[in-house]
Amino acid sequence: MELSINLFTTFDGVSQGPGSSEEDTRGGFTRGGWLMPLFDEGCGQAVDGWYERCGAMLLGRNTFDTFASHWPRVTDPDDRIAAHINRDHKYVVTSSPLGEVWSDTSTTLGEGFLDEIARLKETESDLELQVHGSVHLARTLHEAGLVDVYRFLVAPVVVGSGSGLFGGEGAPAHTMSVQQGSVTSNGVFAVEMRPHPFENSLTPTVQDGRDAVVER
Repeated sequence: MELSINLFTTFDGVSQGPGSSEEDTRGGFTRGGWLMPLFDEGCGQAVDGWYERCGAMLLGRNTFDTFASHWPRVTDPDDRIAAHINRDHKYVVTSSPLGEVWSDTSTTLGEGFLDEIARLKETESDLELQVHGSVHLARTLHEAGLVDVYRFLVAPVVVGSGSGLFGGEGAPAHTMSVQQGSVTSNGVFAVEMRPHPFENSLTPTVQDGRDAVVER
């Protein structure tokens, strides 16, 4: 089973609080809700496509609590995203009990959760173990080299500060191959990428008076 990270992010790489100003105020973040003015039909289609590949979800505690306060109340039978979130199994990285919401479809992952996730990835399945939101967990998985697929909705907005996936000191370097990408009517870039070993073997030079690129 492949592990995918599925995130909303600003142009400057912030994934904190895309839905509302109250969603995630950790670190004094006050610019939440940045995605909603730009979320259009194309964004919805992209997210719907993400969930079509979902076999189980892997969530941090803050995202789990946010989901649990909203999605069980969405009972529209035509809402396929709500159906996935309410039905699919949820693995939650936390040290405290999860409560009664989704008690039949939730499992707590505590200390040693990276080893447990590695074991889950050994499950044979054409569907994915998907991270949604949960930016701190997503960063940990990225830095541990456990991510097979990265999917983003990149919004044309800059918020200046906040939590994001990349940029941690000592984080791994990758070359990304774009599997698919599209731009919605509001200018949101939907992209899917796979990581490969980082390459920087080429360098610019001048040969016989001409600009050229050669192997190092």
